[in-house]
Amino acid sequence: MGERTLFLAWQGTQTREWFPIGRLDGDVERSTYRFRYTGGAERARQKVGFPWLMEFPEPGWDYRAPDLFPLFQNRVMASSRPDFRDYLRSLDLPDNADPIEILTVNGGYRMTDSYEVFPKLTKQPDGRFVCRFFLHGWRHVGEPATERLDTLQEGEELRVSIDPDNPYDPLAVQLQTTDCQMIGWVPRYLAPDLATAGGKYEAHVARVNPMVHGAPLRQRFLIKMRCRWENHEPMSSRDYIPLIDLGLEGDIGPAPKLVLSD
Repeated sequence: MGERTLFLAWQGTQTREWFPIGRLDGDVERSTYRFRYTGGAERARQKVGFPWLMEFPEPGWDYRAPDLFPLFQNRVMASSRPDFRDYLRSLDLPDNADPIEILTVNGGYRMTDSYEVFPKLTKQPDGRFVCRFFLHGWRHVGEPATERLDTLQEGEELRVSIDPDNPYDPLAVQLQTTDCQMIGWVPRYLAPDLATAGGKYEAHVARVNPMVHGAPLRQRFLIKMRCRWENHEPMSSRDYIPLIDLGLEGDIGPAPKLVLSD
């Protein structure tokens, strides 16, 4: 499948603001992985005191390894677990899905920290950008929306709507059913491009996971979205550019260095 790119996001504990702070480029077939901090880490450090990760202590270095870094590997269920195939089905992935594919959908969420993972949007041959994500915020909607969620069907079309009156995020983007019931939001990492770049959006319910004991509630409704933008490249702001490419400034550390992990 070649090299694929994921971004690592961090949430500040006081402001609850999310920042894209790192970029992972991985090629599973060639066993090559690369991690670099991005401009979002510099902004997060200056604004809310983001602490450099213990696994990647030097912000200006270029980290490379033949195996997926533990920070990311620990966010993927072990394939030896008896429920691993069921887990892949809940993500709408095939039995041979690799860790990068899994992280692309599951978000790398852990209750023990404030990090999430999301994929870089890349243009498809037909000119559209395609992404999959789990519906956000659906547990905080009103009773009518909750009742409507209980009737959602796989394959059901959804509407994408900007939410400028949102008191918490003016760039928030809603998802609505075709009968105009707001059921939740797209992830924060998608919202800035969707809210500001215009374009054409299509979305539908890719999978509805049952409410069973032990299953993560945040992974109940899997959404697939297609976007078409003219003259716009998503996830291309300074926050997403590696610090090495931006040039090192301020207190972000020594000159760039390549680090090969054993």
